[in-house]
Amino acid sequence: MVTRPQRGDRCAWALAGLVAVLGLACTSGAVLAAGSGAGPGAGLQAVADAHAEPMVNTHLPTATLAIRGQRLVTEVAATPSQREIGLMNRFSLQPDHGMLFVFDAAQPLAFWMKNTFIPLSVAFVDAGGRILNVESMAPQDLATHWSQGPALYAIEMRQGWFLDHGIGAGDRVDGLPHRTPPR
Repeated sequence: MVTRPQRGDRCAWALAGLVAVLGLACTSGAVLAAGSGAGPGAGLQAVADAHAEPMVNTHLPTATLAIRGQRLVTEVAATPSQREIGLMNRFSLQPDHGMLFVFDAAQPLAFWMKNTFIPLSVAFVDAGGRILNVESMAPQDLATHWSQGPALYAIEMRQGWFLDHGIGAGDRVDGLPHRTPPR
């Protein structure tokens, strides 16, 4: 939401004009604050992405994975921007479909559900292809869900998918793309 600057607030009007002229847009819920409610800029609280097109990953490559004999088709999010958007702003997933997040190096990972409308489960997977842990995540929840160790991959599926298929910590994921360690 964009709040109009107060009449006579030249600094805020100038900032609002600059934003309009340059066509600046915020993404992923980012906010540009220009005042706290007192003094110059008080009327311009934030410029947000309320009128921007929702960001959605499209045309991602896919990978077919297997865990304990169960096949799943995943869209592969391998770049920082693809990983940032993930499954945001989607309202459905096909059965046995999800998203595979591929990182540059194994590290502690944390996921949240901002702008995500589908209840999901995430499996954190180490560099050897073993599931570290599985976490359930509620739509629009900003709580962080952490890997229980350094993870190179994360797999998001409809909530309960892993549990329904008897899949959990220690299970091996086959078909993961190999990452070349950075030099």
